[in-house]
Amino acid sequence: MVPEASFTSYYGRPVINAPVWRSPEVPGYLFLGGLAGTSSLLAAGAALTGRPGLRRGAALGAASAIGLSGVALVADLGRPERFANMLRVFKVTSPMSVGSWLLTAYGPAAGLAALADVAGILPRTRRAATLTAGALGPAIATYTAVLLADTAVPAWHEGHRELPFVFAGSAATAGAGLGLLVAARPENAPARRLALAGTICELVAANVMVHRLGLLAAPYRNGRAGRLMRQGEAFTLVGLAGSLLAGRSRTLGVLAGAALLGASACTRFGIFEAGMASARDPRDTVVPQRERLERRGLGDRAVASGTGAPGSDGAR
Repeated sequence: MVPEASFTSYYGRPVINAPVWRSPEVPGYLFLGGLAGTSSLLAAGAALTGRPGLRRGAALGAASAIGLSGVALVADLGRPERFANMLRVFKVTSPMSVGSWLLTAYGPAAGLAALADVAGILPRTRRAATLTAGALGPAIATYTAVLLADTAVPAWHEGHRELPFVFAGSAATAGAGLGLLVAARPENAPARRLALAGTICELVAANVMVHRLGLLAAPYRNGRAGRLMRQGEAFTLVGLAGSLLAGRSRTLGVLAGAALLGASACTRFGIFEAGMASARDPRDTVVPQRERLERRGLGDRAVASGTGAPGSDGAR
């Protein structure tokens, strides 16, 4: 009997080039973008329901987060003009191009909403800017998931079905955490509801993704990425429990908010680290490809023999 061959690559070298994105700049950019987007959504909801404290705090948090996000992005790019160069064209099939234009439209709206709210001027302009930023917020919070899934990195690309839902839940968790930190008890009900929806979405989508990935789930479970993902899940559960009781105690709301922000940050950093580890491991690239080819080959042979063709169930 010939023993089953084990996978090896040329001197153990990676099969694909790992992204040149750096940490903490890029995972920080992922986290801050999610925080900004859902904070603007929360501010817009507060503006429509008459919660001025929550509106002001969420708008200021969104503007601060997107500003820091821009700093992190430029730091990773190296020179500010490289971002401007991405605006030369608009390509709807490119997540990078769409994201650049989204940031260009969202940033000024979020900044104007926060400035007008803090200064107490231009109420109509403030309202329009707040609602505009809120409308763009969900796209800002989740487009980076599409950006990661569009790469050749196995742990990201193969998780393309669930990754947007993980990012949406993580962003909602971060926005809810900020809302619980800045809003007083009478106004924090929307943040508490957002925390419940966000944590459930994040936990379910992340576990479904890891279960479905099979072999490719190893980067999400092991090493630095695995530790970050487990810490994020623990923070999520603590934040969820605290948010359910935040209507009774301001202190619990603050603690829950801090836990939810930590949960979102750990999740985003963990997903980033898992992808980088996956890109460095040649098995994560080649073994799933071989499995897909084997399944495709079995399917092709079944069709050729007639067992997999339409009507091969005995009805012909």
